[in-house]
Formats: sequence, structure tokens, C-alpha cells
Amino acid sequence: MLNTAAKSEAPGTEQELTDGFHLVIDALKLNGIDTIYNVPGIPITDLGRMAQASGIRVISFRHEQNAGYAAAIAGFLTKKPGVCLTVSAPGFLNGLTALAHATTNCFPMILVSGSSEREIVDLQQGDYEEMDQLAIAKPLCKAAFRVLHAQDIGIGFARAIRAAVSGRPGGVYLDLPAKLFGQVMNADAGQKSLVKVIDAAPAQIPAPASVKRALDVLKGAKKPLIILGKGAAYAQADEAIKNFVEKSGAPFLPMSMAKGLLPDLHPQCAGAARSTVLKDADVVMLIGARLNWLLSHGKGKTWGEAPKKFIQVDIEPKEMDSNVEIAAPVVGDIGSCVSAMLDAMGNSWTAPPADWLNAVKTKRDDNVAKMAPRLMNNNSPMDYHGALGVLRTIIKERPDAILVNEGANTLDLARGVIDMYQPRKRLDVGTWGVMGIGMGSAIAASIETGKPVLCVEGDSAFGFSGMEVETICRYNLPVCVVIFNNDGIYRGTDKNSVNADPATTVFVKGARYDKMMEAFGGVGVNATSPDELKRAVNEAMDSGKPTLINAVIDPAAGSESGRIGNLNPQSVLAKKK
Repeated sequence: MLNTAAKSEAPGTEQELTDGFHLVIDALKLNGIDTIYNVPGIPITDLGRMAQASGIRVISFRHEQNAGYAAAIAGFLTKKPGVCLTVSAPGFLNGLTALAHATTNCFPMILVSGSSEREIVDLQQGDYEEMDQLAIAKPLCKAAFRVLHAQDIGIGFARAIRAAVSGRPGGVYLDLPAKLFGQVMNADAGQKSLVKVIDAAPAQIPAPASVKRALDVLKGAKKPLIILGKGAAYAQADEAIKNFVEKSGAPFLPMSMAKGLLPDLHPQCAGAARSTVLKDADVVMLIGARLNWLLSHGKGKTWGEAPKKFIQVDIEPKEMDSNVEIAAPVVGDIGSCVSAMLDAMGNSWTAPPADWLNAVKTKRDDNVAKMAPRLMNNNSPMDYHGALGVLRTIIKERPDAILVNEGANTLDLARGVIDMYQPRKRLDVGTWGVMGIGMGSAIAASIETGKPVLCVEGDSAFGFSGMEVETICRYNLPVCVVIFNNDGIYRGTDKNSVNADPATTVFVKGARYDKMMEAFGGVGVNATSPDELKRAVNEAMDSGKPTLINAVIDPAAGSESGRIGNLNPQSVLAKKK
């Protein structure tokens, strides 16, 4: 039902009117968008109020970047574009980082920003927060549009929605100048101008020849490996992917946000033998995964000396051959491609050679056995493995909970230690490895799914979005935040040998982050041992109350940049000194 803003008062011409505010709201509701993540302010404050009054859930954050990260992960979880609403100029720029993050990770998201009036911006006359936002956004997103007239609001949102979710998903920017909101038009004409997007992300069926080629290459493998990426998780083709992997008999390696598509304890899972399978496999099938830095670009020492053939399943044709030759590209949406391959396998598919499967199993079991004692210690202060061993058990007991994870050591070690059992239950930093996604992702995960959330943060990572604990408390969300606090970035023991300033990577010693949550009415706990941590997390997850646990980690624990320290350039001169 179209909201009406007013009625014309001219004698004999009474008619219902609507305006830009109501048309924006109606365009969103018509297309099933029922949640907005935002920070109120000029010129979009009233839009948020009116949206809330109309039944749309409006979640107000303390910083636009965190609202943007929430919208991005909402898109990943729902396959509908998450909407972030910001003010102009500085607010827009704050949201832009999240928009670029969404585009890089292929999450459907729409950043909607109010903006200054075009005629003033174009003449550079110094309007309030004057900025050509459309021009700035274009290089950082999949598409960008500006709406100048109320009658075009429906088309503007339709184009944004379709661009965000069709093909390879991504971020879209929609620019709404302040003057647009107050424009008035006939309500009937306004209703007719709205567009309900039909089949926004149509299936893209792979060519039969490409399916046959891929299966021929896979069938000829002596040491096959399947790598599942977050694109496979986004596809929500869980049953088809599970059936295909199990029918192939090949070991599979899940990338971090694909963990749980098949349980990490599945007999074919090679997560604990990652180095071995990457080095020794002769045929590698990528499903919704890219050969970027996270997979060493498909070459180098990580991949060993033996020649390999790659099969790649992706919706984007330009992704093929991006780093290495792809012997069998399969282009289409993940669900259609995997279903087509599964159908074409028939009933006589032969399992991979037993010596390969046994070698992978032996390596996996050895690595798990070596790790087990480290995960069972009760040291105080804690090391990473003792603390993560506790969280590993908690997630095993609560497989329906969503794990949000970011940091350096906190991220890298948790990725390998904490097993996942269901799809789309692990949310982390994604392709860029960007810090600061934690609170936004945790809030959106709770809002969009209604599930309990366990958010495991390094103390450095938490600093980027920590004020959003107030947002968690304000909306009374069942989010338990655990901060691995070792007093610094990587570790808290670095020294400055020149003056009294602290070293560049060191924070305040003995900080009590739990007091922050208490300040806003949530539950704060200081945990100094794995036993205390286990008790506190279980109580938080049982209660559903907003909780922050300050997990005291040995300041000496941790290594430079976690497992990607090789990406940090080293000074030759410093080494000589």
C-alpha cells in the first residue's frame, strides 16, 4: 500500500499526493527489503524515522562503516541486497569502505546516501558537505546510480537491486540528493512508477560441453582435490554441493567462510592436511573460490612441483585464467553448475585411488593428534590454543550458533582450530583480510537469522568497531563478544628503545574491555583461564544477554601478522643493525 504524504488543497482538485520519502520506503517494501542499517543525520534522518514507522526495521549504528559491514554480511546471509543508509560526504565516505569490501567479496549490498544539490555541486559553490559522491563511488562498486526526480525512484531502486544480486553479486551505490525527498507527486502516478524486480538473479546454466570437459578432467585425476569457496556458501545449494563432493570421493578443502558446507569432521575434509593436498594434488576443482592471494595465486611453493590441472566453477567468465591456465572452465551459477555435474556423473563414478585418500587421511589424523594436547591446557594467563580449544568445544556443542571472527593470530589460529558443522555459520574478514568487520557482522547475523552469535575478536581488531557494543545492548541482541586481549597488535611485549612513548604495536596494559559492555547495561566478564572462559561463554550463550568477555591472553603469545607475516616487508637496514 502506497503511503500518502498529503492531499492537494486546491478547490475541486483534491487528490492524494506522495513524496520522495514515501516512494523510497514503498520501493524497498515492494521488493521485500525489510531491514535498513544506518546512521541518522542530515538529510536522511526523517527517512529513517518514516521507514521505521512503516514497519521496516531500522538498525542505527554509531559509525557508518560498521553499518555498511552489517549490510554487506546481511547480503551474504540472505542473497538479498543489504541496505546501508548514510548521510552525505563524510558519512558516505565512511560507508564506502564497506561498499568496496562487499564488491570485493561478492556480497550484494546497496549503499544509499543523501547528497548535496547537483546544481551547487557541479558549480563547486560550497554546499553543505558538498561532494560529487557518484563519481567517487563508481570505481569502488559494481554499479552506481543517481536519482534526481521522484518519479524515477522506483526505477533507481530496481536497477540497484538487480545490479547487486545478478551475475557475480556486489556493491551498488545509489545517490539521493536532499531535494529529492521533498518532491511531491500524484500518489497514483507514484504507485505506478514503482518497480517490483522480477527474477533479479536468474539461473545461469552451464554449457553441457563444459560440464563434460570438467568431469573428464576430474575422472582422470590420480590425486583430485575440491576447494570450496565462500561463493559456494553464498549459493545456498548446500545439498547439491554435499552430494557432488561425496559422490566424487575426492578430498575437499573449505576456505574459511565455506567451512560447514560439509562438516569439518567429514571423512573427506582435508582442512587439517591443507599443505599436503595443495602441494600434492594433480587436479584441483575450484567451486566458488578464486585463485587469489588466499590460495597463493595457484603457484609457487604452496602448490609444489608436480604439474596440476585446474577446473573452475564460477559465475564470472573473466575469472577464468586470472592467475593460471584453467583446463576446464565451467561458467554459470554454482547451484546450476553443481547440479549439472552431479547429474552427468551417472551411477558408475569411480572413487579416487586409495593410496591418495589414505595419504590425506594419515596426514590429517597426524596433525589433529599433534594439535590436541595444545588445545587442552588450562594455562593462566591463557595462550591462544588453550582459549581456542574451549571455543572449539562450545561450537561443537552449539553448531547452530554463528561464529564471527577477526584479528591476526586470533583469526588465523581460530580458522584452523574451530570446526564448523553447518553452512554460513562462520563469518570473517573475507578477501581483503580487512579489520573492523566484527561488530557489524555480529549485529547483522543476529538480526537476519535470529541465532545466537559468538564473536571472537583480537584486541586490535575490536578497536575498529568496539563502540558498537552499545548498539548490541540497545537492541538487546544475543551476542557474546570474546576479546583475546594480549595488550597489543600481534603481542604486547614490544619495546620502544628511543623514548618514553609506548612501542607502536602496544596497547594499555591490563585493559578491561568487559567494563565497556557493563557501561551500556550488558554483562561484562574478565576471564583469566580456559576454565573461566568456558564458564563465561556458556552462561552468555544460555542467557542470550549481550555479553563481553575480556579473555586475558599472555602478552608474549602471538606472532607478527599471524600466518601472513611473509606479506609484511622486512627492512634490510634494520636487520643489519
